Parts: sequence; C-alpha cells; structure tokens
Amino acid sequence: MNETQLRALVEEVRRGALPRRRFIEQLVGLGLTAPMASMILMHEGVAQTPTPLPYLGTKRGGGGTLRLMYWQAPVHLNPHFASGTKDQDSCRIFYEPLGGWDAEGNLIPVLASEVPTRANGGLSADGRNVTWKLKRGVKWHDGRDFTADDVIFTWQYAGDPASAMLSVNIYRDVKVVKVDSHTVRIEFGKPTPFWAEPFVGTWGLILPKHVFEPFAGAKSRENPANLKPVGTGPYRLLDFKPGDMLRAEANPTYHVPNQPFFDALDLKGGGDATSAARSVLQTGEFDLAWNLSVEDVILRQLEAAGRGRVHFFEGSDLEFVALNPTDPWKEVDGERASAKSRHPAFGERAVREAMSLLIDRKSISEAIYGRGAIASANFLNNPVRFRSTNLKYEFNIEKANQVLEAAGWKRGPDGIRAKGGSKLKFVFQTSVSGPRQKCQAIIKDACGKAGIDLELKSVVAAVYFGGDFANPDTYQKFWVDMQMYTTTMTQPDPQTFMEQFTSWELSQKENKWARRNITRWQNADYDATHKAAQAEIDPVKRAALFIRMNDLLVGDQHVVPLFSRPRPYGVGAKLRPVLSAWDNTTWALGYWTRES
Repeated sequence: MNETQLRALVEEVRRGALPRRRFIEQLVGLGLTAPMASMILMHEGVAQTPTPLPYLGTKRGGGGTLRLMYWQAPVHLNPHFASGTKDQDSCRIFYEPLGGWDAEGNLIPVLASEVPTRANGGLSADGRNVTWKLKRGVKWHDGRDFTADDVIFTWQYAGDPASAMLSVNIYRDVKVVKVDSHTVRIEFGKPTPFWAEPFVGTWGLILPKHVFEPFAGAKSRENPANLKPVGTGPYRLLDFKPGDMLRAEANPTYHVPNQPFFDALDLKGGGDATSAARSVLQTGEFDLAWNLSVEDVILRQLEAAGRGRVHFFEGSDLEFVALNPTDPWKEVDGERASAKSRHPAFGERAVREAMSLLIDRKSISEAIYGRGAIASANFLNNPVRFRSTNLKYEFNIEKANQVLEAAGWKRGPDGIRAKGGSKLKFVFQTSVSGPRQKCQAIIKDACGKAGIDLELKSVVAAVYFGGDFANPDTYQKFWVDMQMYTTTMTQPDPQTFMEQFTSWELSQKENKWARRNITRWQNADYDATHKAAQAEIDPVKRAALFIRMNDLLVGDQHVVPLFSRPRPYGVGAKLRPVLSAWDNTTWALGYWTRES
C-alpha cells in the first residue's frame, strides 16, 4: 500500500464510508500494528471512538486479596531504571502513565483526561508537538495533588544522564512545557510518527516531584522511594522485601470510581516457573502466575487439574543468544567488557557463523517450549509488517566444522579448537530456569562436536535481572563470553525495542550499566537507519527501515535469535484480568475482578 492509497482510506473513515474497525483490520492485515493504525487516524484528525475497559465491580473493595506469583521477584520499585519485566510490572501497581495500550491497540487515557487528537487540539498538523490535558482531582498516595509540575519533573529527572535512568533517551531530546496546572506540551523538534512514547506505557510512569526531587541526578539510587513508592495507582504499598514479596492495600482515594475491586494485593516472588505454574493451575493458591517459562508438556499436565489455564499473548518478545563483541576477561581503562575492546574469538566472523550453525532452534522450541515458542531467524518478529523475509536459520554441525577449519581454527590434543593463542572455550550464562538449562545443555552438546567447549553458568533470576550495578553477575554487566535471555517489546511500535542496539544506548561503567545496549554491539549504518526511522512518517518506508535494522543486526551474528516467545500466563479459573500484549501485565490492574 502506497501513501496515496493510505490517505484515500483515511478519507473514507473521515467521511464515514469505511468503519474505523475495518480500516484498522486492513492495515493489520498488511502487518501494521493496531496501535499504529489508530495513531495514523489520530494524526490525520480522525478521533478514536472511546472503548471503555470491561469492569464488573460495583464498589471499591470487597473482593478479598489478589494473589500474584512472580517466580522472578522484583528487587526495586523505581520505574525508570527497571530493567527487568518483573520490576516494571511491580512498579505499575503503584505508578501510572498518562496513557496505556489496550488489547485492541487503542491508546487509553490514565492520568490524562483525554487522548490527544487533531480534533481536540492535542496533535499538531506537522507532528512536532503533542498537548496532554491531565486528569484533575488525582492524589498521590501521601495525599498531595498530582499536577503538571510532576510531569515536568519526570521529564527532567528521566532525561538527566546523571540520574542514569534506562528511559533517558526517550526524554533527553524532547522539551516539555507547562501550559497550565493541568496541561503540558511535548515538543519533539521534528516530525515524530510514534509520538505516544514519552509518558505512555512502560517508560511513561509519572513520578511525584516532592518525593524524587531531593534525589535527582547522581543521588538517584539513594532515594528511599526506590523501595517505598508513592504513586497514584490503585494500590499503595504496605510492605516490600526485595527479592521476596510485596504487599499492598487498596488506595482509598483512587481516581477511578469503584476501583480497585480487591481489598489487598500480595505479590510473591522467588522459586521457579514450574512451582509458580502449579500454584495457579493445580493448587489454586494464587490467582495469576507470570512468565511461565515451563516445558509445555508439564503445563498441559497441570492444566488438566481444571483450576486454571495458560493464556499466551503473542507480541515481539524474543529469546536469543548474545555473543560478546567485547573482551569480558580483560580491563581497558579500568573496565571489563569495555566497548573499546574486541573479543579474541567472537571478533572473527567465522566463529560467530559457526556458533549460529550449532544452535538447533527448531528442536529447542518444539521439544522444550511447545506452544510457548516460535523458532525464528529474526530479532524483530512482530508486527508482521516489520518481519524480514531475507533471513533463514540452519542447524548444521558438519558445516560449522568446515567453517572453523577453513578459518584456521585447529583442534588441539584436548579436542578444543585454537588459533593464535586463543581457544574456543567460552563461559555461557543465563538465569536459573529448567528450560534454559536444558537449552544450554543442547547447545553445549552441539558445540562439543565442533571443537568448542562451553562452561555453563546459571545465575539466580533475581540477581541476573536485578540491575544492581555493584553485582558482577547481572546481565547488564555481560562479563562472560555468551549469554541468553528474553528481551520484551513493551510498546506497539518497534522504535524503542530496536533502539537497544544503537551506540548511544551502550551499557557501560560511565552510566552505571543503566542503558539498554547490553550486548554492546555497534554499527554506524544501524545507528543512521534508526535515526531515519525516528522521523519517517510514511509507514511503508518506515517498515523497510526496521527490516534493514533487523537484517544488519542478525546478519552480523553477534546476536543469534532463538525463538519468538508469546507471553505465557497462568490464570485462575475465576480471575478476570484485563491484559494486553502491548503493555505491562499490571497496566490496568484496577479493572481486574474475580467471580464469586
């Protein structure tokens, strides 16, 4: 579909000749996301029809305790340096953004009184400015009023490099202006196709100025509120033990009438994914279990108890193996795995090619994960419009041996290949997880047949994904040769998702490893392509730019995609959660109910 055809469809919607839903269905059929289709209409001045979220409650409270099982426990509650999904979901219990994404891809106002559109004056015709009107009468958990000052402060705090927030690049290059006490204007400085990024969704949670201002900048990690949140959300904190549990009670002054349904919320962390699945599907002890990274045969057995079902939400989350471009065993300017260093083996393309050939993606996804995995050669898999058709994956041990032999890597007396004083002997780490340890073992076995020796390392998930910059075993440090984990796409547009491989997102000592380019792969062409996509309005041209990014990344083979991972949740038979593939698990927690 070209630009002329697209504009013609928009005009049909404007005239009423084409239903809005049918327009979105047509663009989704071409591979565009539902949210992006909705935003095209909003940008062209065609307002979305408000779709109220389902809510069965008739009063605040009375629903008892909502029990959530997160086998990877949260370790802090600051949403802007929450690197793990477990921490992001936990933050969303207490903090809220201006808007979030529902299951249909609609932008739903949360702390905003309405969604910005051309019709209500919220969107500028040139795509450079967005004006948000804030909801009035909202109180922070400590009773203070929520105002535009809090939004302005959140922009300043998150956008300050000294604060070392993961969201810094969303806020650093925009300007936010206070129009009045309950109105702010975001100025992008250039046409911005995906304008609903600042203050929306996972990275858009608003912070109270009066709580965080004394700890802005370099003191950000010292703030007691990192463990004791003061938000506007449906629940307020009672107790939090990092790496273990949190307890919350219903917010008696919550700004949505008759919410929340539950009197209290308990989130239990730790254990493993299998025990988490059992706690919902078999014993019914908990209402919902998050991220059930469990062998599918086990999940099916547990579902047979009849107490709940596993629900899969397909997005663009991906399990992958990263081959370190840097040297994790030597220091450069006092830093291990410095971006200035080069890995002695993975710096050579032949070794990376061999490693890719030695990973049996199909067998791993089908035999271990079943419904929870779709083998893929791509890093960016969904929406379909952004999925490359240029790449294929191959499992071929014989070919891997040939590639290494041709490149001069010869087997020694111990059977391990070596060249120029370097051996193909690597440390391969991931989090503690039954399926992941089986995956590691399968890869190790194949590598052994090609003269590559892998030392397997597994780190407790609370540490691995914890974000403690003083701990050497976090995945942000990446102080080993190889590592494996899932990266999540928490927005319906791939701009932020694909930004994790840009050079300005390098995770390193100077930013306390609080950036998103954990792999530390760099490519000038990739950087330029991402910058072009940021300003490209034409959806067809923009999709082509993201496909090119995917092909540059995967083609260089420092990043080896394994499989796309639909999000697996264990949901109790009577629980009625409001979930979305485009936002956090807890994005609409106030709307959750349970059948009596």
